Amino acid sequence: MFKELLLVLIPIFVAVDAIGVLPIFVSLTQGVKKTDKTKIILQSMITAICLAAGFLFLGKAVLKILGISIPDFMIAGGSILFCISIIDILSPGKRRRVPTSQLGSVPLGTPLIVGPAVLTTSLALLGEYGLLATLFSVVVNVLIAGVIFSFSGILIKTLGDSGTKALSKVTSLLLAAIAIMMIRKGIMQIMLSLNVGV
Repeated sequence: MFKELLLVLIPIFVAVDAIGVLPIFVSLTQGVKKTDKTKIILQSMITAICLAAGFLFLGKAVLKILGISIPDFMIAGGSILFCISIIDILSPGKRRRVPTSQLGSVPLGTPLIVGPAVLTTSLALLGEYGLLATLFSVVVNVLIAGVIFSFSGILIKTLGDSGTKALSKVTSLLLAAIAIMMIRKGIMQIMLSLNVGV
């Protein structure tokens, strides 16, 4: 049982990639008060868990009814992230590219914490290990992400104001690259499915 849980936890941990998302979280929450940051973290965790749970229960059926595929999710999520990153890079000041009240839901809750990678991995694990093990793994990994984000203040103090601003711009470029990767993979999967269909 323990071995099976590990086999479910590890792929989801890699898919969530909380450590990789941390610099982006710091960038998006730059200048936000500590109390508001806590609310953003909680909102992102609730959004991520609800989306993942809903997708596990209803995902296949809803996607089939609406005619939406995982590659469609990848392209849509990538487009959102790309727009956010470009606005941030071109912004001359600390102007908020996403309202603080929405940061927890989009883009943190989705598609950064629970995005196409997590949804795809969850569907694959669902068929192999069952609903309870997969759902448990998603919840645990989202909680881990929340804990990691909670310690982002240490990173900010270590880097200082100028270092945080520099990190903000660098991670915006990284976010743009991640967005392009998501869009590229989505397009490639659609093209492959069309070739298989032909």
